[in-house]
Order: sequence, then C-alpha cells, then structure tokens
Amino acid sequence: MKILFIADPLEGFKLYKDTTYAMMEEIAARGHAMAYAQASQLTFEGGRVLVDAATLSLSATRPDWFRLGDTLRQPLSGFSAVVMRKDPPFDMEYLYASQLFSMAEAQGVKVFTSGQALRDFNEKLAILNFPELISPTLVTSKSSRLRSFIKQHQDVILKPLDSMGGDSIFRVRPDDPNVSVILETMTRHETRTVMAQRYIPEIRDGDKRILVINGKPVDYCLARIPLAGETRGNLAAGGRGEARPLSARDRFIAETVGPELVRRGILLAGLDVIGDYLTEVNVTSPTCFREIMEQTDVNVAGLYIDALEDACRSPTSHDG
Repeated sequence: MKILFIADPLEGFKLYKDTTYAMMEEIAARGHAMAYAQASQLTFEGGRVLVDAATLSLSATRPDWFRLGDTLRQPLSGFSAVVMRKDPPFDMEYLYASQLFSMAEAQGVKVFTSGQALRDFNEKLAILNFPELISPTLVTSKSSRLRSFIKQHQDVILKPLDSMGGDSIFRVRPDDPNVSVILETMTRHETRTVMAQRYIPEIRDGDKRILVINGKPVDYCLARIPLAGETRGNLAAGGRGEARPLSARDRFIAETVGPELVRRGILLAGLDVIGDYLTEVNVTSPTCFREIMEQTDVNVAGLYIDALEDACRSPTSHDG
C-alpha cells in the first residue's frame, strides 16, 4: 500500500501525544509506503485532482524524526489511501479541500474521511442527530434566544461551531456581568451561529474521548480531566488524560452513534462524552491514540490501520 497523509506541518508535531504520528509508526512497521502533503498542495488540473507530495520515512533520531523525498506532482489516484489529518478550524480552505476530495473520490480515490462526510458532519452540530443522547442544546446567532436559554438553565457552555481544543469556549451564568460582551463576541454581533449547552457538572470527572473505528468503540476512553478552576478538559487547554474502561453508558452511546458513522463512511471518529451526555462527534482529526496506547495494552493505531487496510481492499469503500 501507498498512503498519503494530508496534515499540518510535520515540524509542529508533538510526538509524545500525536495521533497522526502513531498512525505513521504503525504504517511504517507494516512496511507500507507513505507520502506527505499539506492541503494547500492539492490541485485540480486536466480533469484530475493532483497533489504536490513528497515520500515520507520515519527516523529514530530526535528532533529530526522524519525524512522527506523530492516533492512531485502526482494524481491522488496513485495512492491506495488518502488520510486527511489536518486540524480544524473548518474554514473555507478546509471546505475547498473537501470538495477536491469528492472530485477525486468520484474517480475512485479512497479518502478517509471522505469529503462529503467532512462537509456534512460538523463536529459540534453532529450531536443534533442523536437528541436522546445530548443535554439541552440551542443553536442560534440571536442574543435574545441565548439569554433566554441561559436564564432557563442557569449554567451554560457557549462554543463556536468551527474550532477545536476548547478554543473560545465560555461558561456563562445569568448574573455574569459580562454576558452582553460575551454574546456580542461569540456571535460577532449576531452574524455567527454558536452552540449553547446546559453545563454538565460531571466535567470535573473528565471529558471522555471515546474512539470509534469502523463503527466499533475502542474498549478504553481517555478521560480528560480539567485543571483546578478550569471548565475545559481538553488536553490542549491543560487537561490531564486518564485512560478508563468504557462504562455501560459510554458503550451505549458509542454503539448508538456507530451505525450512523458507518452509514456516512466515517472510518474514525472521536466521541466526546461528559457524564451521560454526548457533546461532540469529532471526525476531522480525532486524537488520543497515544495516551490510550501508553496507559493500556490496546494498540489503537493497529486497530485503525487494520480498518484502513480492510477498506482499501474492499472494491467499494463508504469512505472513498
């Protein structure tokens, strides 16, 4: 197999926790060839989607852990699989890349996750497909509706729809003297849609990341426990990661969401669960492989590459 990674600059990888690097290590151990490019290196020309990609090999040397060959323009159809691992925000450039992926998929290229799924399954809005699994939720750009929701539920989390890692998340109560400026900032004076969710106090026990591979949950989640005084459990916001076996509720949530992920052709997703509630469905570049692998005997990267190999062997793949 020859696998192309579309990812952020390799120089910025934090190897001790990077999920994409864990995937690369597993692929290298199996003897598959790898190549690397950034999303900006995708091109449509002559009726085909092309990429300016370089061969990629790994090294045990630090910090020079990777080696790239010459960059060559080549068709995406020359790869067994294209793995999209660029981090959000899901901005217009991300959207354009997803559209190029869809064009390539129409010509037989296998992309994980597919362009259509990336467009259709917004990581925040995706939970609305499972109303029985979520806490009270409002999606709007209108400050008056947000104020009413905050008054009704007394303790509310506000989050943008296009970010990651706990960025720009606010916890708001009705008596907060900064409510007006927070709503103005979040909605950009009612020109940007945001999500409001009733605060879930179980966040103190961790924001659980449940990995779902080809519709099936990994047996351990990573509970991301907030710093003292912090609302966000995200590792990027300083949270501490603790691997835990799935609870019965965790497994129920994952097994409820799993078939829909398979139907939409999403090979890998990261479900965020706080307490008994589903809060996000991450499909762009789900993380937490490394932490679970280091704290348990589960080779999560191996499970994912098994699924990737199976999908590539299949004559038709939902994900591409």
